[in-house]
Amino acid sequence: MSESSINLTRRQALAKFAVAGAAFTILPSALRGAAAPSNRVNIAMIGTGRQGINVNMKTFLGMEDVRIVAVCDVDRKRAEYAKSIVDAKYGNSDCKLFGDFREAMEMQGLDAVMISTTDHWHGIQALYAMKLGLHVCCEKALTRYFDESQALVQAADKTGLVFRTDTECRSAAYMTKTANLVLNGYLGNVQRIEVGVPKELQSGIGDPTIVPVPEYLDYEMWQGPAQLRPYSVDRVHRTNPQTGEPVQRPGWLRLSEYCAGMICNWGAHLIDVANLCNNTSDTGPISCEGTGDFPTDQNGIWDTIVSMDLHYEYANGVKLDYKISNAYVRVEGDEGWIQANWFGKSGLQAHDRKIFRTKFRDTDKLVSTKSDKRDFIDAVRKDTPVMIDAKAGHRVFSQCLLGLAAIKSREKLTWDPVSEKITNNPQAEAMMKYSYYRPEWDLKQFII
Repeated sequence: MSESSINLTRRQALAKFAVAGAAFTILPSALRGAAAPSNRVNIAMIGTGRQGINVNMKTFLGMEDVRIVAVCDVDRKRAEYAKSIVDAKYGNSDCKLFGDFREAMEMQGLDAVMISTTDHWHGIQALYAMKLGLHVCCEKALTRYFDESQALVQAADKTGLVFRTDTECRSAAYMTKTANLVLNGYLGNVQRIEVGVPKELQSGIGDPTIVPVPEYLDYEMWQGPAQLRPYSVDRVHRTNPQTGEPVQRPGWLRLSEYCAGMICNWGAHLIDVANLCNNTSDTGPISCEGTGDFPTDQNGIWDTIVSMDLHYEYANGVKLDYKISNAYVRVEGDEGWIQANWFGKSGLQAHDRKIFRTKFRDTDKLVSTKSDKRDFIDAVRKDTPVMIDAKAGHRVFSQCLLGLAAIKSREKLTWDPVSEKITNNPQAEAMMKYSYYRPEWDLKQFII
């Protein structure tokens, strides 16, 4: 996209959104794709934590048709560290630095954003970006709450902008091989799927000690739509104060005010592949039941789920079992089984290893083997569909939230994937659909 053409569209959008809820301008398709005046995508990194820098930013820096033009973080040290990496790569000092995502998204010449912030910010930030005519690549879990996840689906449909739920799992070679074998009938009819996610972030309880907010952290902005809480390091994240480099996994990943837990964060990876294999990426299960455990030490602050054993059933009769153990997807058909392990030495396993030497037929429909970031950039430049759009990301997220509700209600829940409602337990429905926004960040003002 050219700077002049994209800025015209975004100026129009900004003018129309001066009043909340005003009609908006959909980005004209002529400004996207192969006919675009420029083939380079200018992108801003919103969130420069561990994942934002080490996985997302550094990958984009290695792509010739991408230019990182801005970094944004409420932690100034982290943002400065990210800017130094970008400037060193390009051999200049041009990368802009912001502490407010709105200012970053409103800069001229921007085409897209990579959102790598805390989960409770994803929905508002992604909606704000799409109101400005920006394409969005958004970290998983897609959001923190069901209503904002659903709003992203509607916004992506309404605007026609590229929206990718960012997970690299589908691009992993073992996952791709498994999906291609399953979808083309080499295991016969699918009967059962088993998904495991790692035993991660289970030790420790979270130190609640209240300490002064670091001078480089805008803690009020970090909290944003969430309830205001006193600052403690294990509530937020750790940063090397000398270098600005992120340290360890952040504490917010284990606090339900900001993140639903590993059931959703890891589930975004593996449940997505399971739904791909089951042809259910645009729908959901019809029931769920299971058990799970949460932290019980009252001296800590971390409260997200630490163990689970969930059982889903789909309308096509396929059953899916989901638990915390290791990262894998196992698909069982009436003619055999295959298991793709994401990490470790075992790789692929199957009822017969000969299946790994399968030569696909010319008539077979094969899923994409693109990397996650290449998938996003090609969609922006060439107007091609992304592997995991807003709807697929939302369906995975809502399925995981359904699992949480089933565990907490201790009851088998029936789910209508069309109306997206729990049909047999109003209390569980309310639990699953709960959300919280401080008035100044009310979601309604961002919905498209």
